Amino acid sequence: MKVFFIILPVLCLIVLLMLIISCVVYFIAFHSPDGKQNNDFNLPPMSDEMREMSEGLIRKLNARPFEKVEIRSDDGLKLCGRLYEVQKNAPVHIGFHGYRGTPSRDLSGGADMYLSLGHNLLIIEQRAHKSSEGHTITFGIRERQDCLSWIRYVNERYGEDTPVMINGISMGAATVLMASELALPGNVRGIIADAPYTSPEEIIRCVVKSMKLPEAPAMFFLRAGAFLYGGFSLNQASAMDAVKSARIPILLIHGGSDDFVPCDMGRSIYMSNPEMIEFHTFPGAGHGLSFLKDRPRYEKIATEFIRRCLNSDHEA
Repeated sequence: MKVFFIILPVLCLIVLLMLIISCVVYFIAFHSPDGKQNNDFNLPPMSDEMREMSEGLIRKLNARPFEKVEIRSDDGLKLCGRLYEVQKNAPVHIGFHGYRGTPSRDLSGGADMYLSLGHNLLIIEQRAHKSSEGHTITFGIRERQDCLSWIRYVNERYGEDTPVMINGISMGAATVLMASELALPGNVRGIIADAPYTSPEEIIRCVVKSMKLPEAPAMFFLRAGAFLYGGFSLNQASAMDAVKSARIPILLIHGGSDDFVPCDMGRSIYMSNPEMIEFHTFPGAGHGLSFLKDRPRYEKIATEFIRRCLNSDHEA
């Protein structure tokens, strides 16, 4: 009996310690906001030329007139976006930014391209980012449902016959790919994914390895933190699995020198459904920097894909 009363406090202390570590890990990896993430000019390392181009595109996008729009997510969060309307009957592009990014920082290059085509653009602030509500980033798991909610908003505003393209970069790219397995409306014509990861579990594992952390305990506490404090499982969704059942064309772009989301992840996603996916790599481009590395080639690939999607006789 005395042994029991000795062991019980020790076990309770171990459990408490595990809960505390899981909570700390949750706040590091999944909680938002993080102060500097709302800064459009908090740019990743890049050449001076690319930085100048990026900052110019961000300023150009922020200077354009837009309408602030809001919806409610399926779980009751207020989600915000910026609608750039060129003409009411034009196709609509819906853009999703990356992890702890901003729409202007991550999507300004694509925005310039889509608007120059005479198309309307809706760039959203992912849950737990900028003005959107929420405090947990789920790496695309809940965000994929938000993607569907934004498509419904566009259809309610412009009509279900309006062609819609969805696009994203990094976590936003994984989000739109994960959404491809949902019941997307028939007017969604195509998906453009720039630098997506295969799954939340795998990209987090990749980061753990790059930081040279002990993999098994780190992944244990990351899974525990996500589940206990974020209410989700890292294995709930996978971009690579989702695209296997995709029924609409996908353009997948990846930087050949991406040292955050390895290019091999993009290649693995492509190999999951090569009949529906068009895959292009940009040699020498870092994470999410393919547009800045070779804008003419990027725009040529993307605009040709968009035109094919919009001219196709797509059926849901």
